Amino acid sequence: MSHSLPVFPSVSGLFLTPGAGSERNHAGLLALEERLAPLPVERMDFPYRKAGKHFPDRAPVLVQAVRDGVADMAATRGVDPSRLVLGGRSMGGRMCSMAVAEGLPAAGLVLICYPLHPPKKPENLRVEHFGDIDVPCLFVSGDRDEFGSPDEFDAHLDAISGPVTMVRLAGRRHDLKGADEAVCDAVDDWLENLRRS
Repeated sequence: MSHSLPVFPSVSGLFLTPGAGSERNHAGLLALEERLAPLPVERMDFPYRKAGKHFPDRAPVLVQAVRDGVADMAATRGVDPSRLVLGGRSMGGRMCSMAVAEGLPAAGLVLICYPLHPPKKPENLRVEHFGDIDVPCLFVSGDRDEFGSPDEFDAHLDAISGPVTMVRLAGRRHDLKGADEAVCDAVDDWLENLRRS
């Protein structure tokens, strides 16, 4: 199902980033672009992937890549960067959330399988920037995600001052295998509600 114009008047586009071990042509990101057409969607590769490396750069480099990617999308697509929704899968979504926490303007965040902590290391939380996020946020995670359990998310999402929507996919792990349609449904519905708010 595709939308007829105009789409999401309060949102100028969606900027998506992949997880650490993936790239811009991940099936889940492609599915989102197809579902949300004709809303402008940009899928970005991080510089380390473009260079043929498999291990991510440090967070400041990745966050700067998000900033550069958003600026490039705004310039090439002619869209308002402050009205873009930013996000992506796992590490990519986390870097977008860090960029917004550091002041990058955005209309919202879509955080798919957000890595709350590394597997089997619940003490290594990645939530220190949550208190600086004040935009609407959508989290989509499996309820068996080894990077963060439902209880762990519940304990930390209140730190975000912007409105938070949490969608849990039953029986799904971190890779959300076989859940592309459910993820697209969640993002599509959330963007529609964002448009109306």
